[in-house]
Amino acid sequence: MDNTSTTSQNNSEPASAAIILNNRPKMVKIALIILAVLLIGGLLYSIKGLFFAAIVDGQSISRYSVIKELERQGGKDALDTIIDKKLISIEAKAKNISMTEEEVNSEMKKFEDNFSANGQNLDDALAAENLTRDDLKQQIFIRKQIEKLIGDKANVSDEELQAYITENKITLPAGQEEDTKNQIKDQLHQQKLAQFSTDLLSDLRSKAKIRTFVNYKGTSQAE
Repeated sequence: MDNTSTTSQNNSEPASAAIILNNRPKMVKIALIILAVLLIGGLLYSIKGLFFAAIVDGQSISRYSVIKELERQGGKDALDTIIDKKLISIEAKAKNISMTEEEVNSEMKKFEDNFSANGQNLDDALAAENLTRDDLKQQIFIRKQIEKLIGDKANVSDEELQAYITENKITLPAGQEEDTKNQIKDQLHQQKLAQFSTDLLSDLRSKAKIRTFVNYKGTSQAE
């Protein structure tokens, strides 16, 4: 065997190894870049819902465009609702009015019992209105705050109840007099609560300094 050929072969092997070793940092760098691209691509795909609402025939519809349309249709009402909640929260805090989890859960239980008594399911009813239990809890929380701010103003006395029954010539079903009276009393309470809630919010708005920075249709820039 030719010694020259053997020597050349032996010399080429270390040379190839040296080339690989010298290129290793570049290879590692390329691998890391590929891995980073894959990770970013996967991340963007997983959070695509944060940026896009839908894709129609390859053309995307951004969430911003949906929000913009929703604001156009009901921006003023939505903003007014949020402002009212903020005013109620501020007033409740100023009056040292607090709310416990037990109070909210107790009201939730009443809702569940009422739906069950009518052969319905609370979760199904909420889903039909595009609401969740957390949404309902928030509504209960705000309502209980309002009730505490109003105090006993919305209470219905026996005299008011009897006057209403007499004036409207209501006939109480035999054997169900008390149940019917309680139902009527609750309806009157809800009516008074709604009226006093409107008065409360009107008073809070008149005293508060409210500045809006988005000019929705029908919304003033400052109050």
